[in-house]
Amino acid sequence: MSGARAVTTNQTDIYDKLEEVVRKYASTEYLRPIADHTRIAFAEAEKFIEGFYGDSGRDKDGAVFDDNRAGRIEDSAGRVTYKVILDSGCGTGESTLNIALAHSGIPVIGIDKSVARLAKAGAGLNKGLNSAAPQNAFLVRAELLDFWRLALEKVKAGQWHIPYHALYYPNPWPKQSEATRRFHLHPIFPTLLQLGDAIELRTNWEIYAREFAEATRVLDSILSLRSRMTTFGSRMTTGTTISHEAFEPEQPITAFERKYKEARQQLWRVTINHVQI
Repeated sequence: MSGARAVTTNQTDIYDKLEEVVRKYASTEYLRPIADHTRIAFAEAEKFIEGFYGDSGRDKDGAVFDDNRAGRIEDSAGRVTYKVILDSGCGTGESTLNIALAHSGIPVIGIDKSVARLAKAGAGLNKGLNSAAPQNAFLVRAELLDFWRLALEKVKAGQWHIPYHALYYPNPWPKQSEATRRFHLHPIFPTLLQLGDAIELRTNWEIYAREFAEATRVLDSILSLRSRMTTFGSRMTTGTTISHEAFEPEQPITAFERKYKEARQQLWRVTINHVQI
């Protein structure tokens, strides 16, 4: 049996100041300077996305393949929007590979801050996952919080549309004293919730899943009070649906997920869907 460790924590229930923290950050803007290396990585991701949609249905050897690249949308004025999927905290890129295989017509950007983890992907940074990697998978080394802020600028400008955002097994910061380092208790949370028609969080810690779902409910209620129709990025929504459940993956799609499954740990999933008009 795998030696994957369960979460060890001194916290017995959801963080008692959760609503207070979420309300505080709902009305503030996260202004930390964006790291230069993330700006460079983001520019590389942009170039990959533009190149992907500019290939006109040809693979790297020039052969035509059956893919109409429907993720490139051009309006009557000639403005172009690209569909992009994000895999945040992708680690060695296994999840990016699996997501890319499931969505062959949309570029999937795997983001992680660790050079060592990304190097294990097989072909080095920014060169896909390995020689057999799908053409739509791309890895970048970047600070997640900075990358998300740059991505939201593209969404608000109508240049990107993110149909799905994967957030698989983030660091739970399990000590109660570390609670505000969790994504949903951080100033970045309003930005995160705008990055994806659908956002899926996976974790092996039930409290983290419950907190993430509750933080989303609190933030959504605040936005709903401000306006009957809330705007996520450049797209209008009639509301947000949130599901929180235990789940058992038939085929693990990340290294962590495989270890947790082998160790017979219960896994949890939160899915957030912004309902479009």
